[in-house]
Amino acid sequence: MTATPQKFDFDNSYARDLAGFYAEFQGAVAPAPEVLLVNADLAKSLGLDPNALKSSAEALSGSKAPEGATPLAMAYAGHQFGGFSPELGDGRALLLGEILDTNGNRFDLHLKGSGRTPFSRGGDGKAVLGPVLREYLMGEAMHALGIPTTRALAATTTGENVHREGPKKGAVLARIAASHLRVGTFQFFAARNEWDKVRQLANYAIARHDPDLIDTDDKYLTFLTRVADRQAALVANWLHVGFVHGVMNTDNVTISGETIDYGPCAFIDAYDPKAVFSSIDRNGRYAFGNQPVIAQWNLARLAETLLPLIDPKDDDNASALATDVIEGFIGRYTQVWLQGMRAKIGLSSIEEADADLFNDLFTAMEGQDVDYTRFFRALAQAALANPAPVADMFKDKIAITPWLCQWAERLMRDPAEPTDRAAAMDKINPIYIPRNHLVEEALAAAENDDMGPFNALLDVLSAPFTKRDGLDKYALPAPSDFGPFKTFCGT
Repeated sequence: MTATPQKFDFDNSYARDLAGFYAEFQGAVAPAPEVLLVNADLAKSLGLDPNALKSSAEALSGSKAPEGATPLAMAYAGHQFGGFSPELGDGRALLLGEILDTNGNRFDLHLKGSGRTPFSRGGDGKAVLGPVLREYLMGEAMHALGIPTTRALAATTTGENVHREGPKKGAVLARIAASHLRVGTFQFFAARNEWDKVRQLANYAIARHDPDLIDTDDKYLTFLTRVADRQAALVANWLHVGFVHGVMNTDNVTISGETIDYGPCAFIDAYDPKAVFSSIDRNGRYAFGNQPVIAQWNLARLAETLLPLIDPKDDDNASALATDVIEGFIGRYTQVWLQGMRAKIGLSSIEEADADLFNDLFTAMEGQDVDYTRFFRALAQAALANPAPVADMFKDKIAITPWLCQWAERLMRDPAEPTDRAAAMDKINPIYIPRNHLVEEALAAAENDDMGPFNALLDVLSAPFTKRDGLDKYALPAPSDFGPFKTFCGT
């Protein structure tokens, strides 16, 4: 028996409060939409019925807006690889509406791949199955790792072919986010000198994400600081697990501090600060180790849009105040990164020389083809006086020996008991991540109507810290014949 389609209890504050910040628009009609995947756990947390969602293909594909929806394409600009584009916007997506979860928290329901909008700039506005499933998988993996992220509510096929270097199966991602406000949203109106709208947008963002600031005197400066703090924590967490976003343009920097847009992203296998996976990042702008500096640069672009709000009467003072926030970003990032790194290597206490200990570790790892994830997972065994699994990962075992001695001396000054330390390390150092070769294997099978590998990988990644029998292949790096891995922006 087919379930009744989901009824959404929308409360669309963006459409209601920000007229002129978007274009109302309807999604393209899909010829034969079919819900392929529903994120049951996420659906339930939002007060939605997974079975009803499976019968909501028209709504989740954008073909027919459900009752209460106000579908709209959001306006935003952005620096893309350093070059400014004054008008980007949702060229292949629609904000369908906003949902309040069971705790009263507000979330966007956003459709990605639902067809052309006024911001499409000549594109077809469509998405294809592979990238839709990649974003679904990556978002769930990041969520399970405890990293703030947008998440997929559903993936829906459209019943049509979309041309991307040949015909590909069309699909639409239904994405949930705390909001889709971006640095680029502010840039859109600042570039037009529409400062009243920048103020209106900032007030909306503060009410939505930092409501305790509404009545404070320095709310815009503090808001900038809050956004910077969230981004500092986010990027530090990316580096803790070896994640490379790949396209850290300002239109992909969220005000909420969530990871958004899983196009040319990947997790590193061998440790390499210069690791790049995007086919178009030829100069390494968004390389693994460069992400903190790029985050700071992106936040400086946000600061520029807020200067007239921070001090409307004194441009120099506004600039000085904002500059202090931006210049302090690396310090905030480093504090969070150090805290996480201490936990990763089993330290519960703080010493000033810990940063040198981490730098020495990464110096020892460079050029040794050491798998980043497996190294930290094996380090718990070394904490229990079994360093062999760690040393065996190095082409030259002697390369890591001095560091292991440094680390052992540092552990002697740390109060944690060895067994407790090892257990705590295993709780934060994953054994399973979305290995690039496994992701590609799963996506290729799905494109050939076999969802088995994808569903199996999705299940493994739902519990990344817990070793399970029979899953050894999910913890291994790519085979030698996998070759250099590249990802692409195309959808």
